[in-house]
Amino acid sequence: MPATARSPHPAAPPAAPAPASRALTAPQKALRKLGLLRDIDLALHLPLRYEDQTRLQQLADAGDGDWVQVEGVVTASEPVLHGRRQWRVALDDGSQTCLLRFFNLHPGQQAALAVGRRLRVRGQIQAGFAGLQMMHPVFQAAGGALPQALTPIYPTSAGLPQAYLRRAVETALERVELADTVPQDFLDEIGLQARWNLRSSLSFLHHPTPRTPLAELEDRSHPAWRRLKAEELLAQQLSQQQARLERAALRAPALPPAALADSLRARLLAALPFALTPAQQHVVAEIARDLARPEPMHRLLQGDVGAGKTVVAALAAAVCIDAGWQCALMAPTEILAGQHVAKLVGWLQPLGVRIAWLSGSQKPAERRAMLAAVASGEAQLVVGTHAVIQDKVRFARLALAVIDEQHRFGVAQRLALRAKLAARSLEPHLLMMTATPIPRTLAMSHYADLDVSTLDELPPGRTPVVTRLVHESRRDEVIGRIRSQLAQGRQVYWVCPLIEESEALDLRNATQTHEQLGAALPGVQVGLLHSRMPAPDKQAVMAAFSAGQMAVLVSTTVIEVGVDVPNASLMVIEHAERFGLSQLHQLRGRVGRGAAASACVLLYATGDAPRLGELARERLRAMAASNDGFEIARRDLELRGPGEFLGERQSGAALLRFADLQTDTDLLEWARSAALRMLQQQPELARRHLARWLGGKSEFLKA
Repeated sequence: MPATARSPHPAAPPAAPAPASRALTAPQKALRKLGLLRDIDLALHLPLRYEDQTRLQQLADAGDGDWVQVEGVVTASEPVLHGRRQWRVALDDGSQTCLLRFFNLHPGQQAALAVGRRLRVRGQIQAGFAGLQMMHPVFQAAGGALPQALTPIYPTSAGLPQAYLRRAVETALERVELADTVPQDFLDEIGLQARWNLRSSLSFLHHPTPRTPLAELEDRSHPAWRRLKAEELLAQQLSQQQARLERAALRAPALPPAALADSLRARLLAALPFALTPAQQHVVAEIARDLARPEPMHRLLQGDVGAGKTVVAALAAAVCIDAGWQCALMAPTEILAGQHVAKLVGWLQPLGVRIAWLSGSQKPAERRAMLAAVASGEAQLVVGTHAVIQDKVRFARLALAVIDEQHRFGVAQRLALRAKLAARSLEPHLLMMTATPIPRTLAMSHYADLDVSTLDELPPGRTPVVTRLVHESRRDEVIGRIRSQLAQGRQVYWVCPLIEESEALDLRNATQTHEQLGAALPGVQVGLLHSRMPAPDKQAVMAAFSAGQMAVLVSTTVIEVGVDVPNASLMVIEHAERFGLSQLHQLRGRVGRGAAASACVLLYATGDAPRLGELARERLRAMAASNDGFEIARRDLELRGPGEFLGERQSGAALLRFADLQTDTDLLEWARSAALRMLQQQPELARRHLARWLGGKSEFLKA
């Protein structure tokens, strides 16, 4: 391959990073940083794009912005003695002359650019009044055979030159074992011919022929791409289905629902001040059937903001307590956990249920008392934050673990909660809840190991929230709208993305906004809430706002979930363009919880740019167009991709690198069916396929 003007051609690397006993070179460290530890990792490290070095072009045929490869003679070569240090070279290919400009050339490179030398040069043409020029092109001595395939340009990092990475990939491809692990009759079902086996597909994608239509490479529709996407999706489905089968072999406490009319479950239903919706009744029945079985439940309860997931969890806890076992509910923030405690205490404590509360801010004496109640079994329901999974927490008879906003917890944290019953050789039942609905393709792929229950209707009486997009230049009008709401006895949220000034982002912060609103609304109590406040201060602020003693609450996204103040009728979200769609929808769900007409103002900024970024515009349009959380989630997945959408659920597990959930639904459907058949008919092939694609990472999918 040609050397760049910046560095000489690197020496050939080993097929894999050097053993730990030897000092690693900078490129070897960079390989490790990229996770390229095995030959198969390098073989699957596919190009971002390709350069066509298989032909030479004429300068006279080049247009502005074109990437070209030309051969010509150096007619001038000299340093620039004023301004920024650079070296200028005139190259004549017989059709036209082009000026080559280089920065920081070392003496050897300057000599290679001497007048009279014939060079092969590759770079991007810039056309101007002074003629054609290239900035810091790649060059080498002219002559020699041209490549027969397109040249790959790989994703890389600092300290890892393309030439070194190309050689590492080539070496890995020669060494790696790529025997097919997918039966050909399975592949026939999706039209993949035998000639596109894994080795030929990888070899082609690393070095496609010049005749290959670029569109097929760019949109990943070429058969070689489809083979890789099919194998990747199959590996994912195998890991998910295997996790299901392994859980089915585990044992959990069987919790048959009590049939007595005076059971806790029956008394709770009778005491509730509202009737369950049909969707809630259906989901409660699904969960009760799972809990009655001796194998661990692994269910995801999804529902839009305000759909009533907490009461479903309370009824599941009642089944558990009726059977003589303990239940734990873990939430990601003290505010959300506190909201759960307030509701559950109101519903269950009058019925004789002892509820324990665990948080990081508890005083030592209170915490010791709670830990003792949990360890003795006196506490039948335990609610808390991450404190629930700390080593000192010992349960007497834990049978059901409920995790709210499960995507906020890492894999290790969910595994730690499940392990609280491990000493009894039993697994607790697991109910995970999310107010971010899961789009169908995501449920089919990344959540395929779960049973999914859906609350697809809201309780009666919920008022639709009107959403408006407002530029920050109309800030004073928004404050006037706040005055109008306050005059009607309503309350207002104002959400900011930062706590303090940031040099990187020009965003208004919560502290500054709190001061400004306080000055603009004399006589109005304006509160401030953010995650860095001590827990007692946060609880005091929320208590005052919930009680109506505080009219306006300026907050960061700490109020995203769990906050329930029916009198709040206006939500202002500052710098809304900085938020993801699902997060905006969660924040919007804090209003419209009462009978009053409610609104959400998305205050956006364009800064120096003449127009808001297109992706941000799409997000804000989607928010204004729909209150349906399922539609919002679908658009969010489409705009952001599964990596950002999933958050921490996938910590330690591989996200899809090649397949696209929006365009490869047919391959996903095939992979679901093929995975089950492979596990039943070809278990050894399934094991080898998983080892190749996921290594040890599939363990994390069991969480």
